[in-house]
Amino acid sequence: MQITMLGTGSAFAKRYYNNNALIEVGGYQLLLDCGITLPKALHEADLDFSDLDGVLISHIHADHVGGLEEYAFQMLFKHQRKPVLYIAEPLVEPLWDHTLRGGLTQGNLTKLSDFFDVRALKPDKSVELAPGLHVEPFQTKHIEGKASFSFRFNHRFFYTADMIFDAPLLERLVQDGVEIIYHDCQLEPPGVVHATLDELLQLPEAIQQKVRLMHYGDAMEQHKARTGPMRFVEQRKTYEV
Repeated sequence: MQITMLGTGSAFAKRYYNNNALIEVGGYQLLLDCGITLPKALHEADLDFSDLDGVLISHIHADHVGGLEEYAFQMLFKHQRKPVLYIAEPLVEPLWDHTLRGGLTQGNLTKLSDFFDVRALKPDKSVELAPGLHVEPFQTKHIEGKASFSFRFNHRFFYTADMIFDAPLLERLVQDGVEIIYHDCQLEPPGVVHATLDELLQLPEAIQQKVRLMHYGDAMEQHKARTGPMRFVEQRKTYEV
């Protein structure tokens, strides 16, 4: 399994684009989140929305879903088909009612399923999206009152959505077989809705060695020397996971 970070930046980052990724397994291409900057990032990677086999959404903040309107319209009007949307069941109604309804609704197109082939995922249950690609969504803490889901792929790769520091969770995941962790990282405190670099540096060194940092601010270069065993993932680079 390979992952290409189409963007690695936080919601406010301008240099690195929104933290969105492309997962590839045996020719199957899954977009992981679709933020405001995703359409441009996809274009710069010489890819088209029609190249994707589906999109998996973690939560409804704009840096993770702000590109879905263009995705839906391009697929509807340019390619005459619905893209596959994988989304945890608790997010289906909020995504439409709180985010997409105002821009997408037109004529008799009045619901999420008019634009997407919606595949609702049950939290805490692993499902095969394609041969060699299993995903398990489970809810992690981010913003009170707004559901947010992180993902475990193939039982060994953990990808956070946006989440506050949760050392016990990371320790349990590693004990259960997770070998690599892509974690969102706020470079400066306080970490109200994200784990900070200082907090992640409190993890046992054996876990830090498994952690790759993403969803960071534009000052990332200034922090490269203080990440311990952890490393930043870089925009547009492809990694084996």
